Amino acid sequence: MAKGDPAVSSRGRRAAPRSRRATTGEPELVQLLTPAGDRIESATGPDGTEYRVDFTDEEYRGLYRDLVLVRKLDAEATALQRQGELGLWASLLGQEAAQVGSGRALRSQDMAFPTYREHGVLYCRGIDPIMPLGLFRGVDQGGWDPNEFKFNMYTIVIGAQTLHATGYAMGVHMDGRTGTEDGEAVIAYFGDGATSQGDVNEAFVWASVFNAPLVFFCQNNQYAISEPLERQTRVPLYRRAGGFGFPGVRVDGNDVLASYAVTRHALDNARLGQGPSLIEAYTYRMGAHTTSDDPTRYRIASEVEAWQAKDPIARMKAFLTRQQIADETYFTEIDEQARAEAVHLRERVLNLPDPQPVSMFDHVYPHGSPELDAQRAQFSRYLESFEGSAH
Repeated sequence: MAKGDPAVSSRGRRAAPRSRRATTGEPELVQLLTPAGDRIESATGPDGTEYRVDFTDEEYRGLYRDLVLVRKLDAEATALQRQGELGLWASLLGQEAAQVGSGRALRSQDMAFPTYREHGVLYCRGIDPIMPLGLFRGVDQGGWDPNEFKFNMYTIVIGAQTLHATGYAMGVHMDGRTGTEDGEAVIAYFGDGATSQGDVNEAFVWASVFNAPLVFFCQNNQYAISEPLERQTRVPLYRRAGGFGFPGVRVDGNDVLASYAVTRHALDNARLGQGPSLIEAYTYRMGAHTTSDDPTRYRIASEVEAWQAKDPIARMKAFLTRQQIADETYFTEIDEQARAEAVHLRERVLNLPDPQPVSMFDHVYPHGSPELDAQRAQFSRYLESFEGSAH
């Protein structure tokens, strides 16, 4: 059986009766693991699709390990920025389940297009976590190979990556790489605020009209920087898909199992040639939008506390404990592993070499150009003019 195949039922001894709704009440969403850590056998989406997963004990433990490690590495990056070692950092705190669940649902041939916050998906794609920190430290451009890891570069411009993803997905379709179970699918990540951008809506139009094998994955963390969701939309975001001619579904973004099941199903539909879809991962940004933001200016403490009760790591730990899949010894080992990796990451960041100023000319064109060479020479002479001076 394939890992987490959403078409296969889970083991009955670990699941409560099936449910169509999240047990936490409104809003209605796909949920397979409650905030208390109770497993739900299956959940039904708005179009009647039935979602379920079946993991081995080791796979369940692996998902927990991913969640803990991703959160710890993210916390270390935030600390580094606060200490002046990074110029900026966009934390994923609270959104780990949406990213790990969807990231693990990707197959090796699938391509992902992130924003600047998908550190969890980056981790799941096997990219060294030092890569985004070099970008935010300002010593490189985040130099991983998108073709090697099937994970595009971080995109700072809000919503632009959805157009990049749409164009890429159209190419996949035109090249005939869809229509089979081994086909290629594409996923584009963005936030709730980005849905107000023209780029995102244009991407919806093009993806729909050209039947692109694309999953739009919206992490609705409730705030577009300081603007709450009600300033962005009067209807649930997933319903917008219907206006563009493709299906939409809302998933509990703090539930790593449901995030996996819904994403895997959508990706498989895309690779089989059934076109685009929209996933709204209903989650919450526990920290600031970036380290330059102060969320206490626009949201209240009680709201944050309410979402803390839905923490994705706490619910997974409760499930593992209740089902005797893991014990305190295992949790302690994972915490120690996370701490050690965070310390190692910090050491590596502090040892990143500062680039030479003229290096900004190195990778502008793959084969260089006479004009660029002239600019490099002029800039080099300018830098040399400061040598031995009081400037």
